[in-house]
Amino acid sequence: MVRSTFADVEIPAVPIHEYLFGGISEHDLDRTALVDGMSGAETSYRQLIGQIDLFAGALAARGIGVGDAVGLLCPNVPAFATVFHGILRAGATATTINALYTADEIANQLRDAGATWLVTVSPLLPQAQAAAAQLGIPADQLIVLDGAEGHPDLRTLLAEGHAAPDVSFDPATHVAVLPYSSGTTGRPKGVMLTHRNLVANVAQSSISIELNDDDRVLAVLPFFHIYGMTVLLNLAVRERATLVTMPKFDLTEFLRIVAEQRTTWLFIAPPIAVALAKHPLIDQYDTSSVAVVFSGAAPLDGALAAAVAERLGCTVRQGYGMTETTPVTHTIPVDRDDIDLSSVGLLLPNTEARLRAEDGSEVEIPLEGTSAPGELLIRGPQVMKGYLNRPNATADMLDEDGWLHTGDVATATAEGVFRIVDRLKELIKYKGYQVAPAVLEAVLLEHPAIADAAVIGAPDDDGQEVPKAFVVRQPGASLDEDEVTAHVAAHVAPHEKVRLVEFIDVIPKSASGKILRKDLRARP
Repeated sequence: MVRSTFADVEIPAVPIHEYLFGGISEHDLDRTALVDGMSGAETSYRQLIGQIDLFAGALAARGIGVGDAVGLLCPNVPAFATVFHGILRAGATATTINALYTADEIANQLRDAGATWLVTVSPLLPQAQAAAAQLGIPADQLIVLDGAEGHPDLRTLLAEGHAAPDVSFDPATHVAVLPYSSGTTGRPKGVMLTHRNLVANVAQSSISIELNDDDRVLAVLPFFHIYGMTVLLNLAVRERATLVTMPKFDLTEFLRIVAEQRTTWLFIAPPIAVALAKHPLIDQYDTSSVAVVFSGAAPLDGALAAAVAERLGCTVRQGYGMTETTPVTHTIPVDRDDIDLSSVGLLLPNTEARLRAEDGSEVEIPLEGTSAPGELLIRGPQVMKGYLNRPNATADMLDEDGWLHTGDVATATAEGVFRIVDRLKELIKYKGYQVAPAVLEAVLLEHPAIADAAVIGAPDDDGQEVPKAFVVRQPGASLDEDEVTAHVAAHVAPHEKVRLVEFIDVIPKSASGKILRKDLRARP
């Protein structure tokens, strides 16, 4: 077992709203909390807290409180912060919904979460209305923040002037948010994260993700995803930084906002790192304000991280986590230049880890060098309460001793540095050897003519599983299959060679940046 090298931090037994805003100073109240990156409109901390209280009051006036779930289908706009924390301030549970979901997917999540109210914005109203119709949610329980005929809107709700309610619950057990995750396998499940989980992960993350009140943080990673929710929306607010929101990623807009708003921290997923390292558009914008680029949601190769750092003249770090751990469990601290950028760094405070071999035994951590690989198990105050209404799935993921089985394969060093090798279910077995897709993807991305890449196991003519690469060429490149296979072969062991190559226009990815391998496997 490995314990964090950091001293434990205090985790106050309070709701997340009190933890984030309860002790705010008069000076901080007039600081800028949020900037709409598209329009430049600003919201102070005083305004934000007032809006949260008024929205909570409006919900309470409609009978919403402890025991109720409210769906939130909204891109990254400043109003998200008001609504999200207003729901929690009212004592209700927020189930955050992927803004790219279809009507059926929205309805499935609302149904599973038991939500009878839905909050959205007018661009997403068609699918929100269709989902509400499936569940019999009436128009007056479908709130459209920016207004739509027949539906409540944010301005009207805040103008009602209802005070925030007095609510009572146990922060250690009361579910604050219900994001959805597939875990290590299967259909998405509601992840029960308590107020204590949220408070704990902000307190833990603040030790190595060193934001301060001078920072301006670009929030392009979606708030509905646990990474954006905890590290951006909650941690940045707790540290009194300024959040600059961006509703969806577009490289030109991303760079414009960085230049105009002088953002200092960029929280990204690896696909954005590829653009930052390779795209010619980067050189047309002033990115000199950027001090730190922090990547999560999927493995970031060390060479790619170094390329971003060199091009932008900034520090690059990455972390690791999953929805079921609120999400952060590991980070490379900003001040630790000695830690390999391709690793996920050190355990956060108050966190323990184990590596489990295939036979169920514990992988020993050597006194020198790196351990053998094993499934990563995590225990700490950020670990979920369980999956909603799925005791069997909870038991498969979370054992009796509180260890969460991540389904990710990792190694560890005596110094406590962890490296993710890959997901158990994604490992390719080639002639009995295990091949990790992430390793091959990192090699592919080093080729100057490759803009993006993904690797899966696919059957060859004999029906045997072999590594197959899906490759996106750089604009104007004339790369062919032989060049791809030769490039990989020059950098890996013989059993790890790419055996099949397919050129495609774009690698399918989730909103959080993870490669959708199931979509690649489903291609004809």
